[in-house]
Amino acid sequence: MPDFTLPTASLEAAIPVFYRYGLHDAPDAVLATALHTSEPDLTAQFPSRELLVHHAILADMERQKREHVALYAQYPSAVERLYGLLQLGLRDLAAVPSNYYVDLQTGFPQTWDAVMNHLSSYSGPQLQQLLNDGIRSRLFRSDINIQLVTKILIEQLNVMLNPQVFPPDRYNMREVFRSIFLYYIRGICTDEGARIAAEHFARL
Repeated sequence: MPDFTLPTASLEAAIPVFYRYGLHDAPDAVLATALHTSEPDLTAQFPSRELLVHHAILADMERQKREHVALYAQYPSAVERLYGLLQLGLRDLAAVPSNYYVDLQTGFPQTWDAVMNHLSSYSGPQLQQLLNDGIRSRLFRSDINIQLVTKILIEQLNVMLNPQVFPPDRYNMREVFRSIFLYYIRGICTDEGARIAAEHFARL
């Protein structure tokens, strides 16, 4: 295993390069520039593309976690935090090229397993915990099916980003976001939660 001298946080800068050129085809010279290093040093630290992709994606996962910590510090209620998480997830998903995850799954199976593990061990439980917190604080209805609602929220993000369902040249994506999530989340809210949701969406 090489001795990684690049800061973990800096490795996430490789992700936009992979989005632009592809996981296999991204030039080493462009990656080295994005990571503020030289090609020889990059190759020395990451002798294979598989190793670089793996650690870049792990770093990007840590970036997501840092953003979530900042989000939670900004918003005190479970309702606002849920909207914030959905917006961050939507922003990240919107940047991903259509063939990216297929290439990741077929060409980098170890990293794909890490992504799936992140979803199952972090993202899913995070949403479930947030829903639980909202129920305890009487912002979400106590009779909701937490696992099912979590699945629905994730799938709604995917539907929103499907250009065959919502062509971006025909739909204002901010309005699509409001129409999908404002009404659904209001439906799982108590009266107090719905009030907070309406106030938060008014600021979007």
